[in-house]
Amino acid sequence: MTRFDQIKTSFWSDSPHGRQPPLTHQAVRDAEGTLGVKLPAALLDLLWIQNGGVVADEWSAYPTTEPTSWADDHLPFESVMGIGPTEAKLSLLDTPYLVREWDLPAHIVLLAGDGHTWIALDYRTSGPQGEPSVTWFDADMQTELSLAPNFRSFVEGLMRIELPDTF
Repeated sequence: MTRFDQIKTSFWSDSPHGRQPPLTHQAVRDAEGTLGVKLPAALLDLLWIQNGGVVADEWSAYPTTEPTSWADDHLPFESVMGIGPTEAKLSLLDTPYLVREWDLPAHIVLLAGDGHTWIALDYRTSGPQGEPSVTWFDADMQTELSLAPNFRSFVEGLMRIELPDTF
């Protein structure tokens, strides 16, 4: 069993926050048509289990080798947007609007973020039918950081970050 397969079995938390209705083949085709890209198989593997939502604590951070506006050594990855039209829940389908709203580069698909910072599938090098890399974007600082050559590698790099006690 690969590391991705091990992570996949415990990737999602029990929280219902951010979940879209169960994924369908038609929803995937529609999303890829709307976004103009082929979504990575590893992302779809996770979305077939649960269509977006909160990531389990075990996989809620990605280590970095350089500091960002978030932390010196990691980035948060607390949720993943699913595919769907549910009101009041962000979806991968909101990417075109959010890219314009936050002045982000074209040819990306947003996976997670809060408006000021985003983790995205980056199709700028691979093209819309290729395997995108994963990139961190800080809209306020107008910076970006390449994280992984593809989504599967990104997931395999996820880890838990123990926060210091503040009490």
